[in-house]
Amino acid sequence: MTAQDHTHVRPWRHIERRKCRKIRVGDVEVGGDAPITVQSMTNTLTADANATINQIRQLEEAGADIVRVSCPDEESTAAMPAIVKAAKVPIVADIHFYYKRGIEAAKAGAACLRINPGNIGSPARVREVINAARDHGCSMRIGVNAGSLEKHLLEKYGEPNPEALVESALYHADILQQHDFHDFKISVKASDVFLAVAAYQQLAEACDHPLHIGITEAGGRRMGTVKSSIGLGSLLWAGIGDTLRVSLSDEPEEEVRVGWDILKSLGLRHRGVKIISCPSCARQGYNVIKTVETLEQRLSHIETPITLSIIGCVVNGPGEALMTDIGVTGGGNGRHMVYAAGKTDHTIDGDKMIDHIVGLVEKKAEAIRAEKAAEKLAAE
Repeated sequence: MTAQDHTHVRPWRHIERRKCRKIRVGDVEVGGDAPITVQSMTNTLTADANATINQIRQLEEAGADIVRVSCPDEESTAAMPAIVKAAKVPIVADIHFYYKRGIEAAKAGAACLRINPGNIGSPARVREVINAARDHGCSMRIGVNAGSLEKHLLEKYGEPNPEALVESALYHADILQQHDFHDFKISVKASDVFLAVAAYQQLAEACDHPLHIGITEAGGRRMGTVKSSIGLGSLLWAGIGDTLRVSLSDEPEEEVRVGWDILKSLGLRHRGVKIISCPSCARQGYNVIKTVETLEQRLSHIETPITLSIIGCVVNGPGEALMTDIGVTGGGNGRHMVYAAGKTDHTIDGDKMIDHIVGLVEKKAEAIRAEKAAEKLAAE
């Protein structure tokens, strides 16, 4: 058992997820006992199929399980067949004001339709979109947003609040269910952390639908990451959330990376190298900050879950190394101790350390992949 495996059996690390129904977005399961999925959205013009496909490729490499694209016009839905065919992950068509785009996107092969029912219009139009989704095997997401609540709810409550968001969500869920359509998930997003979290908490108690969670319009990379981590972390810790998007004013791939980091920090999913590192101080035996920055870049291609501790001195280094697959503790005379599976293994010169660590991580990743392949072959 590795140090990483050992952390999984500790009861105080366990998060009991909310029980809900399971749906499918293409070949990806959402809800129930399925892993919590990470989503993002392209910001290219969807009508430019090549640019959109290239961005989807980058999102796939970053770890996106599902990708959403905007469909504001006919040119966008006309590009959807090529986009869907090229993508390795399910594509969600984002529909706002024009119900016909939803029908076109379903016919074009979208795996899911994201609708904001309050913007689409009459019940008849909503019904047409439902029929298209059913006919073409699409799931749906009811996307309620504090910034686009129905007029009568704003008049009733005076402002966007948790009750208004939940009432809107349940009303539109009821419409889908009245049409015997049940393959849908719900989001009740707001840019205010307190409002979003309270709305999701109320919605989680009121229904058993899968929930897509997010703090919408969270801001730039730093502030948006902080807000999303607080909001999504609070919900996930409470077992709420089946799929998520981190909304940043940044490149879409960064949304995916932050989403994964949130899940990894809570032990909910594991992908890539998780680096545990100290903030550095005068005791450090090497430049910790620069080392971590370089390692994050050079190890970004690793998908296999591996833990790596980078600690500048012997105060906390040995203890942290006990809990990681590979560890490094700064030492004197330019030589640093390397740990493997929590045990001291060998020393390395500082000028060779980064290349050496990269090699160790890549070797460890290959060994884990080979072990899993052997287990899969034996099971077959």
